[in-house]
Amino acid sequence: MGFSTDAIHAGQKPDPVTGAVITPIYQTSTYAQEELGKHKGYEYGRTHNLTRQSLEANIAALEKSKYGVAYSSGLSATHALMGLVKAGDHIIVSDNVYGGTYRLFELIMKDFGLEFSWVNTNDVNNIEGAVKENTKMVFLETPTNPMLNLTDLAMSAEVCKKNNLISVCDNTFMSPYFQNPLAFGIDIVLHSETKYIGGHSDVIGGILLTNSDEIHKRLRYIQNAVGAIPSPFDCWLLLRSTKTLAVRMERHNSNAIVVAKFLTESGIAKKVYYPGLASHPHHELAKKQMRGFGGMISADFGDVELAKKILKNVKVFTLGESLGGVESLISHPASMTH
Repeated sequence: MGFSTDAIHAGQKPDPVTGAVITPIYQTSTYAQEELGKHKGYEYGRTHNLTRQSLEANIAALEKSKYGVAYSSGLSATHALMGLVKAGDHIIVSDNVYGGTYRLFELIMKDFGLEFSWVNTNDVNNIEGAVKENTKMVFLETPTNPMLNLTDLAMSAEVCKKNNLISVCDNTFMSPYFQNPLAFGIDIVLHSETKYIGGHSDVIGGILLTNSDEIHKRLRYIQNAVGAIPSPFDCWLLLRSTKTLAVRMERHNSNAIVVAKFLTESGIAKKVYYPGLASHPHHELAKKQMRGFGGMISADFGDVELAKKILKNVKVFTLGESLGGVESLISHPASMTH
C-alpha cells in the first residue's frame, strides 16, 4: 500500500465493541484478569496499552520496520539506546547533532562510564578511523540539527556491519516520508515525534524502530523497566497526526525551497544551508537517499545584531524552539537549543 494509506490504516482497526473507526484512548492504568495467570494480554498500563501499540505499529509501517517502541520524548528514546551498551563502551557520534543529544551524552552518560567521540561523519572514513576496541555503537544524525550536514547511510551501515557495531540514525528532520534509514542497512531509527510526526506543536514523544528481533526485545524490556512511556492521549494525538504526514511534508518541502531560494538570491543571508539547493555540499547525496529535502533551513547572516533584528521583526514566523508544526517557527540555535 502507499504511504498515506498505511498512515491512515496501519496498526488501526475499528473498535470491536462500538465499531468506532478511530482508535480509542485506552486511558487505564490496569486491566481486569479472569483468574490468576489468565488475562487478555494486558496486565498493566506501563507494560501494555492498545493505543500505544497502535501508534508503534503505525509508525513502524511508515518507517518500513518490523518493530516500533514508543517513549515519552525523543530524548527518552535516545536515553533508552544507552541500555544497549554498558560502562566502558565507546560510541561514535556525528559532531553536529541536536544540542539535547550532546547534553545527554557528554554531560550525563559520561558520568556512567560511557565514552563518546564526536566525529565529522560526512566523511565515512572518519567513522572507520574512530573505531576502537571498545566501540559498540555509531549514532548518526542526517540531516544534522542545525547545519543540515548529511551522512551517507549505506556506506555508514557498511562500516558498522564490518566492525560489528550497532548503527543508529536520528531521522527526525526527514520523517519517515522523506527518508528510511533501515532501507540502507541502519539498525535503529530514532524520531522525536514531537516534530514532523506530531506536526501540530501539541505533543511530546519519541520512538525507536528496528528490524532486529534481539534489539527489539532489549528495547521493549527497557521501555517497561524504565517506564518512560507516552500517555494514551499523547499516542492518540500522534495517530491523528500521521494521517496527514504526507500532505504536510510535501508542503513543508515546497515552502522551504521557495524560502531557501529567496534567502540565497536576495543576498540577505551570507550563507544558506538547505539540502535542496544545488549549492549545498551534499546535494547529490540528498537526492540519492532522500525523497525530498524537508522543511528546515539554516542561514548565516554574518552579524548577530542583524540576526536579532530579523528575529524581532518577522511577521508570519514565531520565535520559538522546536520545529515541524503547521506554523512557521524561527530560532537562534546557538542561544536557544544548542
